[in-house]
Amino acid sequence: MTRIAVIPGPGRPVEIRTAQTPAVEPGGVLLETIAAEVCGTDVHLRHGRLAGVPYPLTPGHVSIGRAIEVGGEVLDVAKRPIRVGQVVTFLDVHETCHRCIYCTVLKATTRCPERKVYGITYGTADGLLGGWSEHIYLKPGVLILPLAEGVTAEQWIGGGCGLPTAVHAVELARIQLTDRVLIQGSGPVGLSACALARLSGAGWVGVIGSPELRLDAARKFGADLTLDVIQTTREERLAAIREATGGLGVDVVIEATGNPRAVPEGCELVRDAGRYVIVGQYTDHGGVELNPHLHINRKHIEIRGCWGSDFSHVWRAMEVLRRFGGQVDWTSLITRRFRLDECEQALQDVESQRVIKAVILPNG
Repeated sequence: MTRIAVIPGPGRPVEIRTAQTPAVEPGGVLLETIAAEVCGTDVHLRHGRLAGVPYPLTPGHVSIGRAIEVGGEVLDVAKRPIRVGQVVTFLDVHETCHRCIYCTVLKATTRCPERKVYGITYGTADGLLGGWSEHIYLKPGVLILPLAEGVTAEQWIGGGCGLPTAVHAVELARIQLTDRVLIQGSGPVGLSACALARLSGAGWVGVIGSPELRLDAARKFGADLTLDVIQTTREERLAAIREATGGLGVDVVIEATGNPRAVPEGCELVRDAGRYVIVGQYTDHGGVELNPHLHINRKHIEIRGCWGSDFSHVWRAMEVLRRFGGQVDWTSLITRRFRLDECEQALQDVESQRVIKAVILPNG
């Protein structure tokens, strides 16, 4: 039997239960969980803000573990066999159909209507398919990524969901050398976007967020300017950004707040003919008023939405850690580590922003 942490339903506290450890079928892999993160998405799951969630479920869509049983020959994307004892992570998105127009023509597998996600759209009835568990079962066909040489499990989980998501956002932002980049939001996605903007050649990076714990992390991740969204007004932030950029505004804005009110402000902060990537609006927190003429058309700005990640972003996130983990300390984002029976406290700490990143250690 395996101990699992379960969200029974919207608004209900986490429960510790036991589940049958599955027999491994051909093509499957059973992991002993090393670590799983508590993502902002898990807070949304707790409050029932995502549609189609099959409660009860075991959260933890980004995790890492050690293979303890492998069902025959199972290969990673480089066609290398997965071995017992190997430390691996995996793409949480599974069962994309590879037949629909999104998969085959539009190259947008994150919009495949058949996709399932570990820890989000699989329930406990489906098996050990979430990271808040002593074991995780990788179903046949799951895309597996071994831990790169020189990268630790703690580095990977420190990057967590935020790092591949930020890789996707920065890819869409098309940052050029010397670009001035502004990040709205100082959570894990925003902080990773700050670091990646620097690594992409940005000449200046600013971060708007809160609280000070996260803004201090932003400065350590390369931010030239940080502004506390609680302590400043919208007008003060606009004036500060204009002053820092010679009156022009920033070339690129990446929104990673989850607050819809950030979007019209972002449209004002980006320079004319600039680029705006919206990655933080993963759940529906309502609408905001935009003036299409003043905010978009007359400014001639490009706005791009960013939804989820595909395997390329997970693979590139691992490469970022392998090549630049000595320059950027993603493990520093881990504020506190929790036992499996402390998942409820971990959720509360993430929601209240008492931590930057909470990590669950189900077997430690």
